Amino acid sequence: MSDPRPVALVTGASGGMGREIARELSRTHRIVAVGRDAARLEAVAADTGAETWRLDVSDAEGLAEHVAGLDRLDVLVHAAAIARTLGVAAARAADWAEHFAVNVTAPAELTRLALPLLRAAQGTVVFIGSGASTRPVPGSAVYAATKHALRAVADVLRIDEEPHRLRVATVAPGQTDTAMLRAMVPAEQYAPERYIRPESVAAAVRFVVDAPADAHITDLAVRPRQEIARI
Repeated sequence: MSDPRPVALVTGASGGMGREIARELSRTHRIVAVGRDAARLEAVAADTGAETWRLDVSDAEGLAEHVAGLDRLDVLVHAAAIARTLGVAAARAADWAEHFAVNVTAPAELTRLALPLLRAAQGTVVFIGSGASTRPVPGSAVYAATKHALRAVADVLRIDEEPHRLRVATVAPGQTDTAMLRAMVPAEQYAPERYIRPESVAAAVRFVVDAPADAHITDLAVRPRQEIARI
């Protein structure tokens, strides 16, 4: 007998935040986990029973081929992202192009491909934004710009898809204890206890997904308990 549970697709599932989101949603959903690291995806599958897609989210043809094989999609969570410490003085055109391809174009394209299924389910799309879109830190021009743009994608999608009763949310975590953050902060300054746990971001996504049918949670900021002004 086929699994009757709703389906949630999570990108960036081989990373810390995406993995925890997949794990949290697997309590109630069938999971499709998308990521680039085969070993980590296998671990996610072992924990959640997820179907795994090993591909880069900027591979539009690969995404289209995989989405075509789905027969249902209720929740789409865009957790995949890249971030490097780059200010305007240091960033080259290739840096801007790479960050926008992964952080903005890829989620927009995947959403476009999945819209027929999401509309049919009156589903939920969750964009994992960033506190950097409202509280940027030094050297974050490229990353912050992409998260500003991603917020715009979410806001316009919400307006455009209102007739289809699609729910669209931006969950914007502040500094979270992930490999991405560790790569951006000098080791001697890194204090995991000061940062948000990936599990807490997953709980915020769960809150959005479980909103009652009459409610639409559109924007959710998740900040460290003790505010960190600068990394």
